[in-house]
Amino acid sequence: MTGIYDHIRQLFDQNLHSNVVSLANFALSASDHNPEMLSATNKLKTYVHYADSLFALGQNRKAESTYRKALLFKKTLMKCKGAKPQQDSQKETISDIDIKYQIHLCLLNLKLTHQAIGVLQTIPGKQRTAKINMALAKLYHQGGLERSAITAYKEVLRECPLAMEAVEGLLSLGVKGAEVGSFMLDGTSTLPNMDWLTMWVRARAHFYAREYTQASSLLRQLDDRSALRDNPVLLVALGECLHHAGDHSAALSVLLRANSLEPHLHRGLDILAALLAGERRLRELERCISPLVAISEYGPETWVAMGYYAHAVRKNAKAVYFAHKACLIDPRNVEALILKGLVLLEMKKWQEAGLHFREAMLLAPHRYEPHCGLADCYIAMHRTREALTVASSACKQLGQTPRALTLYASVLMKDPVGSARAKGLLEKALQQDRTHLPAVYLLAEIYEQEMLLENAVALLKEQVDIQPTCKLHQMLGDLYSRMHDADKALDHYNMSLSLDPNNRRALDGMQRLDVAGSGTAGTSGAPPSSSKLDSSSSYYMSAVGSTVGGAGGRGGGRNGGGSGGGGV
Repeated sequence: MTGIYDHIRQLFDQNLHSNVVSLANFALSASDHNPEMLSATNKLKTYVHYADSLFALGQNRKAESTYRKALLFKKTLMKCKGAKPQQDSQKETISDIDIKYQIHLCLLNLKLTHQAIGVLQTIPGKQRTAKINMALAKLYHQGGLERSAITAYKEVLRECPLAMEAVEGLLSLGVKGAEVGSFMLDGTSTLPNMDWLTMWVRARAHFYAREYTQASSLLRQLDDRSALRDNPVLLVALGECLHHAGDHSAALSVLLRANSLEPHLHRGLDILAALLAGERRLRELERCISPLVAISEYGPETWVAMGYYAHAVRKNAKAVYFAHKACLIDPRNVEALILKGLVLLEMKKWQEAGLHFREAMLLAPHRYEPHCGLADCYIAMHRTREALTVASSACKQLGQTPRALTLYASVLMKDPVGSARAKGLLEKALQQDRTHLPAVYLLAEIYEQEMLLENAVALLKEQVDIQPTCKLHQMLGDLYSRMHDADKALDHYNMSLSLDPNNRRALDGMQRLDVAGSGTAGTSGAPPSSSKLDSSSSYYMSAVGSTVGGAGGRGGGRNGGGSGGGGV
């Protein structure tokens, strides 16, 4: 004989959740007045199916309440002698652990994180499955409870040695790669052709230890000589590594390759968008975003990507809104905080921008962009001393890298007394990386201020042969104009405009040459006026600021995206 519970289970098995909700509601109410309608066990199962269907329909608060009723009903059953049905098998018994896990999911959807942790913590440690430990580990991790998170992640790996998210979690919390690998030995010792997994763990261990060169080398080996070639997740990891190291052109190439292989891959989309926006490659940026049309699937990476596009097309209000949406989904999302700070900086809301950069710095002190953004904010507010403190802290946090040294030098140059010290820092940066353009631009400016024009020309010509940019040619044009060599100045201005027809400085330089040429009736090119030359210094600092400011112009707040500066 078929009972009402059989119909409820049939509807539930067919995923007809709205129908389950309607029927179960009536059945539970009727069974309160007519206990024979549902046996005790079937009533408990009805409660759970009812709650599961409410959860599937997104009614989290009502689902949580119903799950709690199921727990209370089961507790009542256990107290009543003889109420536990003997005919039901052990497999059909609904576990308190599963119900509490579902309650925790409802609370997470309701943004009640602390209550969600509390529910899971009521499960005794010996009864916690890998699923429970993984959920607790992630919540502890997000809440900054590092020791508890490490313990929970390790419990997951003891039961499931190849739980990759637990591996990432432990490495990100500073657990050594060798220790993490020891947990995985039981799961890989009998598996053939798993050398790639060991190398992957080593690469991720180097990444989280901020050893980006070693991590990049291992990831490239995996892509070149292993079964993981053209794996999008591997390529995104390599792109993130190169981006954090400051090699933005290589990072962009790798991330574009990953995106072409898997257009719907969310991870890495935010960094890819930042790099494309910095390069002003807006059509490619638009193509990266357009396939992601289902708003319900948007993660923080998608909102950040849309924010960079809005920022690039000068819709700053929308960019702030998109960044805020990403922060609502993940309050600890560093990319969203950097974007929001960048846009607010350009909108001249310097204090608000500084708050976001500072928060990003607290979450990721190893990232360059928050340090640079906060320094930009202080400079905009004419608080040079605080900017110097931030730049000095960047050198301590990031090490004596070319980017950190150049940032420190750019702030020192705001103070006339600091130019000599800035020169030494820039030369040190170029000793490490001869092609670091932000340092080249600033050092050329210092040479020009010291009237070492030949040194400035030699420095810029060396770079033009390696990586010609519109700004390098424009700066050479300005220098040759000062040196009264109108022909060479004109050549470099033309080359600058061929790379960027809208380069304002090159256009102004050509106009000065025309005026000087017409004024001297065919004599050799005269130098530009002193007022024009004085204005060049502020331009160079402004243009460099957009490059110093992070990934592909992510710190464009110093010049608001001036021509040739690479800023968004």
